[in-house]
Amino acid sequence: MTTATPNEDVATLSYEQAREQLVAVVNQLEAGSSSLEDSLALWERGEALAKKCEEWLEGAKARLAAARATTEN
Repeated sequence: MTTATPNEDVATLSYEQAREQLVAVVNQLEAGSSSLEDSLALWERGEALAKKCEEWLEGAKARLAAARATTEN
């Protein structure tokens, strides 16, 4: 039996989906209406979403650099 981690789905999100969900998490945290336990879960999800966005952006930077290197040669 495998158990899914709460943020396992983040790995399958597109950049736009991850960014949209990250904005929603930040808004919920800023509202301050969640319990401590819920806030911690939101924080952890936000961290996972931010990491996914960073991975997408780093990948895009690498592709741009590779394209520039190809056109410069």
